[in-house]
Amino acid sequence: MKIRDFGVEMWMNAYENDCTYNLAETCVKSLTVDELVALAGRGDDVWDDIRSMQLTYGAIEGSDRLRSGICGLYETMDISNISITHGAIGANDLVINALVEPGDRVISVLPTYQQLYSIPESLGATVSICQLKPENGFLPDLDEMRAFAEAGVDLICVNNPNNPSGAVMDEAFMREIVAIAREHDAWVLCDEAYRGLTHAPYGQNFAPAMADLYEKGVSVGSFSKTFSLAGLRLGWVAAPQELVERISHRRDYNTISCGMIDDYLATMAIENREALLRRNLKIVADNAAVLDAWVASEPRIEYVKPQGGTTAFLRYDADIDSETFCKRLLDEKSVLLLPGSAMDMDGWLRIGYCFAADTAQLERGLELVSEFLDSLD
Repeated sequence: MKIRDFGVEMWMNAYENDCTYNLAETCVKSLTVDELVALAGRGDDVWDDIRSMQLTYGAIEGSDRLRSGICGLYETMDISNISITHGAIGANDLVINALVEPGDRVISVLPTYQQLYSIPESLGATVSICQLKPENGFLPDLDEMRAFAEAGVDLICVNNPNNPSGAVMDEAFMREIVAIAREHDAWVLCDEAYRGLTHAPYGQNFAPAMADLYEKGVSVGSFSKTFSLAGLRLGWVAAPQELVERISHRRDYNTISCGMIDDYLATMAIENREALLRRNLKIVADNAAVLDAWVASEPRIEYVKPQGGTTAFLRYDADIDSETFCKRLLDEKSVLLLPGSAMDMDGWLRIGYCFAADTAQLERGLELVSEFLDSLD
């Protein structure tokens, strides 16, 4: 099996440890273990629990307690619909490999996380790309999607909130995609790694889940973004039981189980999600306001204001390709952005604006981007 190089991950691997201002990272500022324990209102009993663990493989698909907690993020899921995975990246890989065969037809979108079109391509599927455009608020063109589906479709892959634009599909829009899929008996995979970070007050911050809207809908979640626990490397699949069983057979070859200590800490997070999400929504709101003010004041940058997540897609006015832009910015100002070319969208830049809880650090990084833009004259 041949697969394209993963542009985003290659860029981050090469450069994310060599900057002063990391504006390419997509997580909300990660928690320390002490901070997680404090948010959960726990004490030394946590360390007693961990010290007494016998480090077996643990529950293969995730502990019942963790999967039960994740069910609380959905309206129709129970633990038989949930499988814990090695991050959302592992979840997407398992789902696509379980569903796609050579010769299948897949519809995906661009820009999005590259797994959603490169893995199906590598498996021998024909992939049709719905180009997300700023004039449509970076939402899929439903007429274009319907036209692609007329030739037949086995799987539709979308991302909500969208990475990199921060666009959010509401329930009515998602149901339009469901209608297209249902007409052709197709599956829908929705990468919902940023779900829970819609830019709204707590209680209104979760977009609808595809797994709740469609009998062949699949939702992929993550502890990395919404829950600020990227170091746990845990995600999950929420899907019909039939698919979860197929995934279980496939994970025997590449995952088996995830770590017991990771499962324990993730359970603590999911069971105390209100405190954690309130913390993260404040960081997102504060930093999004800083970014919006900067874009309004910077004549050479424009964007569609993100409605969710932790990233935005910036169009810049300069006669320079995005990779050269970002390499020079890093060399000259020690600021890291992601070039749009890493997401097959040259002429754009992805910014992650929630990596630091201190808005002063974001403000300084943006000032340096403006200085760099001025130097291009």
